[in-house]
Amino acid sequence: MVDDDLWVLIEPLLPPWPERSPGPRPVSDRLCLQGILYVLCNDIAWQLLPLELGFGSGQTCWRLLDRWQKAGVFDQLHRILLAELNAVGELDWSRACVDGSHLRVKKGGRETGPSPVDRRKTGSEHHPICDGRGTPLKVITTAANVNDVTQTLALVDGIPLVAGRPGRPRRRPEALLGDKGYDSNPNRDALRMRRILPVISYRGRPNIKGLGRLSYVVEQTFVLLHLFKRLAVRWERRTELHDAFLSMACSLICWRRLKKPQS
Repeated sequence: MVDDDLWVLIEPLLPPWPERSPGPRPVSDRLCLQGILYVLCNDIAWQLLPLELGFGSGQTCWRLLDRWQKAGVFDQLHRILLAELNAVGELDWSRACVDGSHLRVKKGGRETGPSPVDRRKTGSEHHPICDGRGTPLKVITTAANVNDVTQTLALVDGIPLVAGRPGRPRRRPEALLGDKGYDSNPNRDALRMRRILPVISYRGRPNIKGLGRLSYVVEQTFVLLHLFKRLAVRWERRTELHDAFLSMACSLICWRRLKKPQS
């Protein structure tokens, strides 16, 4: 079910129903959203969405997911919730952590490639950047054969402007932590130009002392994301639809953390 307080944030972001849309509106936007969340959490086929729950057909929910993603609804919601967390001091800007996680692909599509686990099969990869407490700030989907290091700057630059505190909105952490897969001197220079301290281990050298203890939170982020079963295996051929589910999952993680101190 969509929490009443969460719906208050989401409803103003939804685009109006098209005036020339043929036929009556099938079900309310809130019920369709609940159907989409049901698919996200349970990883069922759209056509198996239980009609008795009142969510509408899977085709209706799929079309609205596509339409809302094109309107940027889920990215806006994620940004709003990050600002809410920032306002109550629940974001740790002292460091950000990056890593990559492979996932299986069932139906092919864009942003897929040979799996590093089994080259005969295709896969994709999630590249998240999270704050020092494991809150996801941005997640990028690429083919499985894309090196992690190529996404470093894209992740940093992809962090949205986060308001919630007096002064200018913030988007830069003080430091970026990464393992040897992110070893790149040009990237280190680019991070310093952005006033971000690179804390990235060098290949062929011992790991930076204490790095694992500080960067473990990104592993926690993977666990939280993949608790949403639709994200553990990629079924969508269109990357933007998979990214819609990713943004929804990031928003729900932020919402749960926002509500936790109040419980």
